[in-house]
Amino acid sequence: MYEIDIHLLENPYSIFIKKGLLNHIGDEIKKIYSNEKIAIITDKNVENLYGKNIIDSLKEKDFDVKLIVVEPGEQSKSIDTLKKVYEELLAFEITRGDLIIAFGGGVVGDLGGFAAATLLRGIPFIQIPTSLLAQIDSSVGGKVAINLDQGKNLVGNFYHPKAVFIDPDLLKTLHPRFFKDGMAEVIKYGCIKDSGLFEQLKKYPSKEALMKEIEQIIYKCCSIKKEAVEKDEKDLGERMLLNFGHTLGHAIEQYYQYKKYTHGEAVAIGMYHITQKSEAIGITKQGSSNLIKEILIQYGLSYSFPEMNKSENIEAIGLDKKNKGTHMNIVLLEEIGKSFIKKIQREEITQYL
Repeated sequence: MYEIDIHLLENPYSIFIKKGLLNHIGDEIKKIYSNEKIAIITDKNVENLYGKNIIDSLKEKDFDVKLIVVEPGEQSKSIDTLKKVYEELLAFEITRGDLIIAFGGGVVGDLGGFAAATLLRGIPFIQIPTSLLAQIDSSVGGKVAINLDQGKNLVGNFYHPKAVFIDPDLLKTLHPRFFKDGMAEVIKYGCIKDSGLFEQLKKYPSKEALMKEIEQIIYKCCSIKKEAVEKDEKDLGERMLLNFGHTLGHAIEQYYQYKKYTHGEAVAIGMYHITQKSEAIGITKQGSSNLIKEILIQYGLSYSFPEMNKSENIEAIGLDKKNKGTHMNIVLLEEIGKSFIKKIQREEITQYL
């Protein structure tokens, strides 16, 4: 089993990575939680695949389990769905001494984590991510949030789990589109911090070859995120490097109302497009955007910027929660494996569109 310890002054916790981990999750949770009540927040897809497995494993250890199921998809990261989750948790008579499990992909992790952070002023929770994107990114670092009509993750908090349990075997049932979605974020880690990881990804001839080493890949990505979170827990400095491709990506997602593009698909386009522009300006090493384009094609991801109304695109970028005052921060590459944060005047963003 891979184990990564995240050293935070107030909220230290560990990430555990092992194939087959879900089969004995009751044993693992028993090691860190001594009360009886556990509320599991998941979506219908994960419930159908693994709901019985997790409930049986927990009940074997005499936990009192409540399953709360939401609709799959980004639309569930809403105030309406959050309210229903609150109501079910309260009907379960949950207390601040009990435990919530966010069992699903990034949407469930964000929604479940935000519910845990805010109900009764905070209930302990753990993450059991089921998608590649959640396993290598969104389940780690304590960002929890819901969306508003005006944009993605505009209502949120920093609220760390008590532990993250990652079972790569859960990826075997992940829809191919959402495996590609997660690979966009894996590629992002290579772009911003690890050229060796980037080169490693280029060498796999097939998904099957990659899956043989998926534990190591997840470990590498989570280790990069661990370092960023430890240095910059509140996302005010170095952690912002993890947002490479996200400024344009979030705008694409919002423009199409989270229906046409997955998060990773939008980020992939954002990574290539902003690197192409920064390369043309002379900021990024020549050829970097082409390397990104080639690896996106290899993993079945689009790089073409969609047709969008430019003024609406700029407005969406302006609403991004990372932007402050008259300036905004964007993440650019010096070259593959080296990234930096560039502070620009808000109107300068047109150079990167």
